[in-house]
Amino acid sequence: MNRMPRLLVFSLVALVGLVSVAAQVPTPPTAQTQRPSMQRAYFPAQGAWETRKPSEVGMDEALLAQAIELVKTRDSGWAKTDYKADQLRTFGRPLGPVPESRGATNGIVIKNGYIVAEFGDTNVVEPTYSVAKSYLSTILGLTIDRGMIKNITDPVGNYVKDGGYDSPHNAKITWEHHARQTSEWEGTLFGKPSTFLGTEEFGNGQMKPRAINEPGTYYEYNDVRVNRFALSLLRLWKRPMGDVLQSEIMDPIGASNTWKWLGYDNADVDIDGKMIKSVTGGTRWGGGIWMTARDHARFALLMARKGKWNGRQLVPEAWIKQATTPGGVANSPDYGYLWWLNSKGGGRGQPTTSYQARGNGGHTLFIDPEHDLVAVLRWNSGGDFYQRVVASIKP
Repeated sequence: MNRMPRLLVFSLVALVGLVSVAAQVPTPPTAQTQRPSMQRAYFPAQGAWETRKPSEVGMDEALLAQAIELVKTRDSGWAKTDYKADQLRTFGRPLGPVPESRGATNGIVIKNGYIVAEFGDTNVVEPTYSVAKSYLSTILGLTIDRGMIKNITDPVGNYVKDGGYDSPHNAKITWEHHARQTSEWEGTLFGKPSTFLGTEEFGNGQMKPRAINEPGTYYEYNDVRVNRFALSLLRLWKRPMGDVLQSEIMDPIGASNTWKWLGYDNADVDIDGKMIKSVTGGTRWGGGIWMTARDHARFALLMARKGKWNGRQLVPEAWIKQATTPGGVANSPDYGYLWWLNSKGGGRGQPTTSYQARGNGGHTLFIDPEHDLVAVLRWNSGGDFYQRVVASIKP
């Protein structure tokens, strides 16, 4: 008769003990209580991009607002009403599509994947000039990753047999020489000679005659040679570079379908019996990558995240590190593989690990992996904008 009460007392004591122990076990953090370092990195979905107040991602709202208001006043100065004539004076005879006019300055700032500031029309599709070179660099990385090129130091002529590398001089040119703009490639491509001589063909960008150096020993920013590099990549992929960029990069990161990568009117080449247009590394003579600031920002975010997008490694991390490492020759600027670097601290107030894609007319993609920060400016001189944005990040 006394057993039941004793069992009941024992059960109650045991239950109280279990509750006491449970109370000492910490509750797993919810999505709301997780520290930022434990939260899953945010990647914008296709057709959508979340915004955050600067203060929500550790930025000083007042300082960032000041930077935005100031940069709005810094138009690149390129003609708006006489754009085509300005293009002709600056670059010489065009070979491909050039817009009738240019848009207004615009820009976007992304922190931790979220939009924290935006001004102007960031959805307008316009050419971005030499920003295209950094996209070519990325395709080179994919080409090596796919095994189409064994080593970046291999001579291009070992792979490309179209006559462009037959001379004793050009036969020495490697893929790395092209990527560092030290190839010294000699020849004429799509009607433009590599010498850059003549006002009619090169406008204000014409160069003075000089002796050609050995490949790999002299830096020169030269679009004819970059376009030769793009053609050589086309020979390996055997499909338009725009298609490669779309399937390998832009579609996976959720870019719009409004961008395009154009070539010159006379740049159709025979690839195994099929005529394919070779693209350009800029819009110096027309063509190039025409894209919105928002789509550029997605690409910049991919680079800042070391080539990974939502769990998928689209660009090898090792390649990005290699492409943004300085090298080259004595007369080279702080330059990687068609990326502008800050390893020497030339960009005051910006991390030495930051880097940029740049195009004439005031087009830049700023990438700061250290702070998970990217920004894009269009038709804007920029000035100390990126320094001010970095300075707005709270310690």
